[in-house]
Amino acid sequence: MLETPAVTEEQPENDQSRIGLVFMIGALSAFGPLCLDMYLPGLPSLTRDLGGATWEVQLTLTACLLGLAGGQIVAGPLSDALGRRRPLLVGLITFTVASFLCALAPSVPILILLRLLQGAAGAAGIVIARAMVRDLYTGAKAARFFALTLAVNGLAPILAPVIGGQLLNFTSWRGVFVVLGLIGATLFVSAGLGLQETLPPSRRRVGGISTTLKIFRLLLLDRYFVGYALSSGLGYGAMFAYIAGSPFVLENIYSISPQLFSLIFATNALGIIITSQISGRLVGRIDPRKLLAVGLCGSLIGGLLLLTTVTTNSGLPGVLVGFWLVVANVGFIAPNATALALADHARVAGSASALLGVLQYIIGAAVTPLVSIGGNDTAKPLAAIMAVLGIGSVLVFVFMTGRAARAIEIPPA
Repeated sequence: MLETPAVTEEQPENDQSRIGLVFMIGALSAFGPLCLDMYLPGLPSLTRDLGGATWEVQLTLTACLLGLAGGQIVAGPLSDALGRRRPLLVGLITFTVASFLCALAPSVPILILLRLLQGAAGAAGIVIARAMVRDLYTGAKAARFFALTLAVNGLAPILAPVIGGQLLNFTSWRGVFVVLGLIGATLFVSAGLGLQETLPPSRRRVGGISTTLKIFRLLLLDRYFVGYALSSGLGYGAMFAYIAGSPFVLENIYSISPQLFSLIFATNALGIIITSQISGRLVGRIDPRKLLAVGLCGSLIGGLLLLTTVTTNSGLPGVLVGFWLVVANVGFIAPNATALALADHARVAGSASALLGVLQYIIGAAVTPLVSIGGNDTAKPLAAIMAVLGIGSVLVFVFMTGRAARAIEIPPA
């Protein structure tokens, strides 16, 4: 198993174990992109195959996002009480089964329900991976480690749509879900054999749902935590709007093929890797808050550029640049917001990580049905939503984290 000793700012690290842990945590964190991105090139054909309306098919994205949010509420606190390994393995095997069932879905409503289950199971990987990092690292070292995992996690949004687009050359969207099931099975075996428990019994919390609700309430009273979580959640919401709307905008309005769409999507996702690695190199010398501010402002600029391009009919190049700026700046937003939000909550890292993820995915679930509100022949709703979310993320960041505020300590159970 991977050696996973707790690491502080002063302690040396074992390079071999650290590299192995980076790849494992990055892969577990990739469930969101895998669930959401791999079948995106097939959304138009899925719509035709199952006979659903565009808004109805986009609810399969919304259901997955809701599952990713709700699953974290369950998996995070459970991992604080039971340790990280057991809830993680249950989530992985459930994700595998749900993915295979999605491949057999006979109608859009049934697929929506299965996607809810698939997202809820995949959430265990996301929330527990973040909590495991917080078990082992603190401060700038945690931000740097989160940035490193994005190098692995960032491969998912690059490879997922490319793989999905290529799979459509010789199979249907159902084959995409079969591949997702195989990925889930592989991660289950890898985690079972290669991932060590990072939360010893002496550091686990006891108590039922009342304790969990008390922790959530206290976290929500921490202005710092909410400010970082909500500003990053709005930034993520802009990316989720892009995920839901870009296949229809690029394929239907600009007549781009599913294969070319997957390459464009991969190029945007590559931006996450580039910016996350820049952030990881700078975080020891530059305050994580400043790096987070760079990401939020960059995303805002992308949203405003997209809105201007769409409303003035300036063509595809401005659309592509706007998309890239919104997506790429997640590499600055995600690692720094996560490290800052969890910094003062080591004893309840699972619960704090869960609440952080819930805010991100709930916002995404709320905006995805809205991107096609004007139909398939306009990109204005998508552009307006992405711009508004960018403005909101910057305002929340400035007004909720701009002045000193004492973080609330979570009392022992």
